[in-house]
Amino acid sequence: MALLTGTGLIVKIVLLVLIGFSVISWAIIMFKLFQVHRANSESVRFMDFFWKSKRFDAIASQVDRFANSPLTVLFNEGYGELKKVVEGAGASEGSALSTDLGGVENVSRALRRATNSEITRLEKYLTFLATTGSTSPFIGLFGTVWGIMTAFESIGRTGSASLAVVAPGIAEALIATAIGLVAAIPAVMAYNHFQHKIRVLINEMDSFSTEFLNIVQRNITGK
Repeated sequence: MALLTGTGLIVKIVLLVLIGFSVISWAIIMFKLFQVHRANSESVRFMDFFWKSKRFDAIASQVDRFANSPLTVLFNEGYGELKKVVEGAGASEGSALSTDLGGVENVSRALRRATNSEITRLEKYLTFLATTGSTSPFIGLFGTVWGIMTAFESIGRTGSASLAVVAPGIAEALIATAIGLVAAIPAVMAYNHFQHKIRVLINEMDSFSTEFLNIVQRNITGK
């Protein structure tokens, strides 16, 4: 604290910016940990329920139990589009419809839209973590350079280059780099962790979309 309070105005501003980055980063990290964990756990539960169920309408009636899973969004969009196609054709969901009606393609587009929307939702705020991880060390370095310039200016004014004169100024300057690293390291680690978890969810969404379309195509074409 003595080092922090003893720094100059510019270095203090740099430290406040870095502390702000760090606080926001940790808030995002806590939020994303909760969000991604719920998405993963509920996706596993939903897939187990999906394969145990025999009818789409039965799944739709229970889908609110897995509201935090991105797969439920895909199911709702795909099932909603399928019902529109069936109703527009004047037939029941189990009847044979020609793929010329665009049924499978419409459902596929709905699934792609839902997938893109969920990816955007899951990746929200990750850009800030990436920005914090990449810029905080340089912001801290700027504070250090400025502090060292101030220290050398003091040496020039006093005319003394003894360790007792130089060391306090250098130590005050280096605190900016230290705080920059403290802000950057957790942000980078969290960003990489969430990117990995989200890639797993994206793969699950792609697999679910493929399986959903296969079921739809079998029901529409009877093959």
